[in-house]
Amino acid sequence: MAAAMLSSTFLGKAVAPVRSQRQVSNGSVTVMALQPNWCPGRPRPAYLDGSIAGDYGFDPAQLGKDPASLVRFQEAELIHGRWAMLGAAGVIAVEAGGYGDWLSAISASQQTYLGTPVPFGPAIVGGVVVVAMTFVEAKRNEQTDPVKRCYPGGNFDPFGLAKGGKNDPLDINTLKLKEIKNGRVAMLAMLGFFAQTSTGTTPLANLAAHVSDPWHINVSINAEAIPFL
Repeated sequence: MAAAMLSSTFLGKAVAPVRSQRQVSNGSVTVMALQPNWCPGRPRPAYLDGSIAGDYGFDPAQLGKDPASLVRFQEAELIHGRWAMLGAAGVIAVEAGGYGDWLSAISASQQTYLGTPVPFGPAIVGGVVVVAMTFVEAKRNEQTDPVKRCYPGGNFDPFGLAKGGKNDPLDINTLKLKEIKNGRVAMLAMLGFFAQTSTGTTPLANLAAHVSDPWHINVSINAEAIPFL
């Protein structure tokens, strides 16, 4: 009866809920936990078994069907998410703090760091970033363990946050899930920041204008954002 109540109907066909392979026992009853699914009623790919942080069975193009590709995509998403979180925080914090904005900083002849002038032009700053990133990525690629490539620990966990037990609020799996969720939101935020450059102004300025008159200042008036309107 419970299975019937949990089952769903999709396009007239009864679809059984996707169940996790992991079982939890309280000593007398074994419970099969339901796996989260991005599209309820849609069968999850067999290769997405819930072992990856943030796995909701989303892979409509089956890009991760190959195990090696799945490992690589997981790493790429995590690394991009981390940089996006730093980027989004920097874009907002600098503008909110009154230190300029990221849009004009790209072409400014006088580069500054939190209001302090930097004695280098944009070309030199960009060159330093490229060299530093190349070195860091080269060192990271020396690691062959796919887990340590994503979660190196050690000096990258100075506060020992990942050492909590499974009942600890800072359980490593909980932290991994929170990180990938925030990383995905940050990547969407950075995409939004890039799209907002078509307005010729900055993210917080756009937000202030929208809040002041939401019915007339919104995405529908941006011909570059919605060209078919």
